[in-house]
Amino acid sequence: MLFASGVSIAGTRVATIALPWLVYSETRSAAFAGLVLTAEMTPYVASKALGGPLVDRYGPRRISVVGDLVSGAFLVLIPILYAAGQLSLPDRLPLLLALVALAGAVRGPGDGARNAMIPGVAETVGMPVERITGIDSTIDRASGLVGAGVGGLLVSAFGAAQAVTVTAAASFLSAVVVAAVVPHLTSTHPDDPGSYLGQLRAGVDYLRGDRLLRSILAMIAVTNLLEAAYIGVMLPKWAYDNGYDAGLVGLVGVLYGGAAVASSVVATSMAGRFSRRTAFLVGFTLAGAPRYLALAFGAPLWVILAANVVAGLGAGFINPTINALFFERVPRHLVGRVGSLADALAWAGLPVGGVVGGLAVTALGAAPALGVAGTAYLVSTVVPGLRPEWREMDRARTGVRPE
Repeated sequence: MLFASGVSIAGTRVATIALPWLVYSETRSAAFAGLVLTAEMTPYVASKALGGPLVDRYGPRRISVVGDLVSGAFLVLIPILYAAGQLSLPDRLPLLLALVALAGAVRGPGDGARNAMIPGVAETVGMPVERITGIDSTIDRASGLVGAGVGGLLVSAFGAAQAVTVTAAASFLSAVVVAAVVPHLTSTHPDDPGSYLGQLRAGVDYLRGDRLLRSILAMIAVTNLLEAAYIGVMLPKWAYDNGYDAGLVGLVGVLYGGAAVASSVVATSMAGRFSRRTAFLVGFTLAGAPRYLALAFGAPLWVILAANVVAGLGAGFINPTINALFFERVPRHLVGRVGSLADALAWAGLPVGGVVGGLAVTALGAAPALGVAGTAYLVSTVVPGLRPEWREMDRARTGVRPE
């Protein structure tokens, strides 16, 4: 399961670099480039939120396999149609947006299903859930690192449209791995049969009653919006305007991801031996603002690259902390629906992030937009941590799951 998740994330990262670069290089429009991310993430977030009860009812294995297969089928049409001259931009932009949207719609529940497998994996291998989430986060970071590097190289060598072939292939491989391995790890029998709306309501009610999770999700929603604007529009626009190609975008991702992998390994090996609250807040503070502001103030290239390394070191402590906290607080029979809703809320800013980034760059220019985004990132990661419920992050961690 962890391998399948890593493969899928690596492939998705390739598309994250390739698709905005394709649109911007052919249209010279930051707003159009932002629309690609919006087209994918709007149905992705919506379907992930609504797909949680399906994960609990039919089992994460089935939902994951179907999601990967269908999303891969939509994505593989992009390089095929482009090679056939049927996806010229900007004339055929609506067709590209439609394919990306359909892929996002079916990928949302599939991604949520893979995350719901983690408790079963932890029980099967007999490891604390905090250690498994750390390993999962490390694999995710490493996959993002590989995807960013490969994405930049593929775009430079073969073109942006053809690079999407790797994303489709990764989706198909993920489906094969999950279908072959997960039956031995995760039960597909629902714990809470009932109406779809009743199951969905149970997930909503649980999140509504947990102030700490709500506060964390609100903070992540803001930072994800800013990150979507940064990755999808601001960074490619800055690189393009300063004479760099997609290789630099890939290099930045490699440095950020490599540092995050290293710190994820440290976080995993030290699981339970540090303050979650401190690690989470310091990690988020380092992960965002420094790299945005380095670009905004026109720092030398080596400073920009160093800022991404520092950001990655901070980021590696974030996901293991969030995931361990989630699986300790959420009852097992609610993991699918609560996890899908939580992910959807955390990712709610992603659909508009591309549009916000495009509008900001168009109105202000790349450097001023990056300055505003960096400042907003810093405020959004410092202020929430002052709330009293955040002290609950460091309360006794027994490793016993609520049922």
